[in-house]
Amino acid sequence: MSEVFKDMSVTVLMGGNSAERTISLKSGTAVANALTEAGAIVTRLDTATTGWHHNLPLETFVFNLLHGVGGEDGSVQGLLDCLGVPYSGSGVLGSALCMDKAKTKLVWRSAGLPTPAFEMIDSDSDLSSVIDRLGPVFVKPVSEGSSVGMSMASDADSLKQALLLASQSRVAIMAEAHINGDEFTVAIVSGKALPPIKITPASTFYDFDAKYVSGETRFECPAPLSSSESEALQTLALKAFEASGAKAWGRVDVMRDAEGWQLLEVNTIPGMTEHSLVPKAAAAAGLSFTDLLAEIYLASVVDGSPVCGPEEDRDGP
Repeated sequence: MSEVFKDMSVTVLMGGNSAERTISLKSGTAVANALTEAGAIVTRLDTATTGWHHNLPLETFVFNLLHGVGGEDGSVQGLLDCLGVPYSGSGVLGSALCMDKAKTKLVWRSAGLPTPAFEMIDSDSDLSSVIDRLGPVFVKPVSEGSSVGMSMASDADSLKQALLLASQSRVAIMAEAHINGDEFTVAIVSGKALPPIKITPASTFYDFDAKYVSGETRFECPAPLSSSESEALQTLALKAFEASGAKAWGRVDVMRDAEGWQLLEVNTIPGMTEHSLVPKAAAAAGLSFTDLLAEIYLASVVDGSPVCGPEEDRDGP
């Protein structure tokens, strides 16, 4: 696959204005550098710049490395569809759905897939009753990634503090029943589940620091599972990915407790930094970083279908 990108025009979207801007810049830079080394003609665009879309080459393929709101929620996907520009990853529907953790869980429930119990909470909620029903919880903004605004709570007082922290994201908030068990993640690329990774965080849970700062979080890839356990996890991850409307590539986060596997969320644009998990899983499957990008590109071209068609004038949106 080393020749896939030779002389191809590729635009890498990165940065943006979400809480994950810094990680997006790192992901985008890593991908842009690899594509340049593979012979692509690379344009790097930071979408935090007003009117960035006017600088899109007329004929290009977009690698979208925007993490979080504005880049992973269907917004930029809709724009690119209307411009007739092909891009990596999920379309509008899958992106928007997976960005909302709560709605994704509702889809999984309707499909009979296992996921922890949860409730939506706000400043008017009876927090003591929430704890009574769910027990200890993870409190999560429903549309943030990288564990931004996420914390644990075991009683009404700590739940109040967790709610205040999550409220800084200015999005809806859910309390999800705490799963006492091991954490795993499964990368999905081109309709295939890559080797699962077991995550043992350096801190209490896999928070932002454990993901991007600490060097003590341990990743085991392939995960120490029997062949039957690994196959069951990969099958579940694929079902969850497909049920959520995600396409081409992504990552499914899962935990396992005494009752079995429990689905947490789908990341449609996972990190591609030196700490990121999809490249680790790809390496375990024998794929170089450039090979991984080629798989994502080919899967995206097959799945992609711009709905509005190309436009001569890019000044409209």
